[in-house]
Amino acid sequence: MPTTAPIHVSDEVRDALSSGTPVVALESTIFTHGLPRPSNIEVALEGEELIRSAGAVPATIGVHRGTPVVGLSREQIHELGYDDTADKASIRELPLAAITQKNAGTTIAATAFLARSAGIDVFATGGLGGVHHGADKTFDESADLIAMARTSIVLISSGAKAILDIPATLERFETLSVPVVGYRTNRYPGFYVVDSGHAVSSRVESPDDVATVLLAARALGLGSGVLVANPVPEDEQLDPAELDGVIEAAWAAADRDGVSGQASTPYLLDYIRRATDGRSLKANVALYRNNIRLASEVAAALVARRS
Repeated sequence: MPTTAPIHVSDEVRDALSSGTPVVALESTIFTHGLPRPSNIEVALEGEELIRSAGAVPATIGVHRGTPVVGLSREQIHELGYDDTADKASIRELPLAAITQKNAGTTIAATAFLARSAGIDVFATGGLGGVHHGADKTFDESADLIAMARTSIVLISSGAKAILDIPATLERFETLSVPVVGYRTNRYPGFYVVDSGHAVSSRVESPDDVATVLLAARALGLGSGVLVANPVPEDEQLDPAELDGVIEAAWAAADRDGVSGQASTPYLLDYIRRATDGRSLKANVALYRNNIRLASEVAAALVARRS
């Protein structure tokens, strides 16, 4: 039985890559599972406009009716963002979509994989996955960790999501030989807060520095990506002490309600949003915008280096 192409790349993204125009990849779980409506669509489209205003082309990535798409249209973004049955697809779910023919938001792992398959070098997100609390018993680790070890792409985030085991996540990145660099900081950011309480071993000062690290890694034949830790703007972070208490309460609620696996992250983040009267959502959007701006600059630096 003949099959169609497994990945659809939009004409705009394909033309940009061919002409040497900077391209920035964006994930879709942020608007399918991460943010409430209607702000989910507003943030998704605003992110694309920020990239365009910087002279780059956005490539929002997701699964549309069973087909992985690099460069979702506005109509497709709306469809995914309002689909109550949309799946959450990591890499292992991508081939299954050929059977289900469903819409799905792509995780960081799946987005990085699809972006690199299309030839994109830079990916902006909010917070990435990592090692969950209790992983010594459950082995619950995000596929984002392995994907970054196997995918030669720059990922700009504001640290692992605050609900995760941050020191264990950093240890795993070290074991997997994934460079983690602080952007103008020696501290690893804590998603909603500037400082997670843990240090990074390296820092960079400019988009060109980030480009240098990626190109050097490729010249060495390394297969891993480069993780850039870009803190939320300090004046838009949550109060660190308040956040600690809310996270503890969120985990207790998840245990009480029997929430686990892929359902944990959206449950916990929604709990934090409600417990902080929406202030965590504002911080999330602020850090996402900040990461998109930096990603656009890094993409431009990489294009300049090649030309």
